[in-house]
Amino acid sequence: MTKKFKILNDVLFNDYCKEVETTFLKHYELLQDSELSISTFSFYTSVSAVFSSKIEGEPIELDSYIKHKRFGIKFLPDYTRKIDDLYDAYQFAKFHTCSKKNIEEAHRIITTHILPEKKQGKVRTSNMFVITGDGRIEYAAVSPFKVDTELNKFYADLENLLNADLNVQEIFYYASLLHLVFVKIHPFDDGNGRTSRLIEKWFLAEKLGEKAWLIQSEKKYYNNHQMYYKNIRLLGFEYEQLDYSKSMPFLLMLPQSLSAGEE
Repeated sequence: MTKKFKILNDVLFNDYCKEVETTFLKHYELLQDSELSISTFSFYTSVSAVFSSKIEGEPIELDSYIKHKRFGIKFLPDYTRKIDDLYDAYQFAKFHTCSKKNIEEAHRIITTHILPEKKQGKVRTSNMFVITGDGRIEYAAVSPFKVDTELNKFYADLENLLNADLNVQEIFYYASLLHLVFVKIHPFDDGNGRTSRLIEKWFLAEKLGEKAWLIQSEKKYYNNHQMYYKNIRLLGFEYEQLDYSKSMPFLLMLPQSLSAGEE
């Protein structure tokens, strides 16, 4: 099938296939849910929520969160509430199609305790810069006047991919690319990273089934968070000049996460 993209691309796909052989799927087939999971608690959703939050600097530990979520042990609300919101967004995604409307709703859930209500699930209307810890600008996202245009391209490509017959290498390739393109658009005032990582997992689950929610990609990214951010930065400083031919190191991190459990 020939794919006509508006914002994504397949220029690295052949090289990607040389790096990611179909045999990597054996790791996926071996994934099993944790014995800690019950009808009201998902261990691997907790892993996703905790490590995606830790990437953003939240001081949460998986052991503490499991005690809170699975066994009802009380912690100060500020310690758990943002992670609870992200957990709820993952749970929402499990029962809804990965679409524009539902991504906006997932973002609203994610940012319940991050953004004012009027900005939850809403596209930003101001300039957006990614700032380093020491106050330097490391990335200038797309202009607020062009955010809707770029997002519409993204959602059109997402819909086409969801309707396409893809092999497993294509599924992982485009899941990573959706993650990367969305975070580079940076369409919201906050919660862009959390939402991008959710979209990646969401797309995998749409194409591969519910076992995809067991993949510990967020843990992989956190355990290698300096490399994760470095690989995102490789594309360039400004949105208009991004070079997606440099995205291979980032694209390879997702399939590598299939064996992240032992890290």
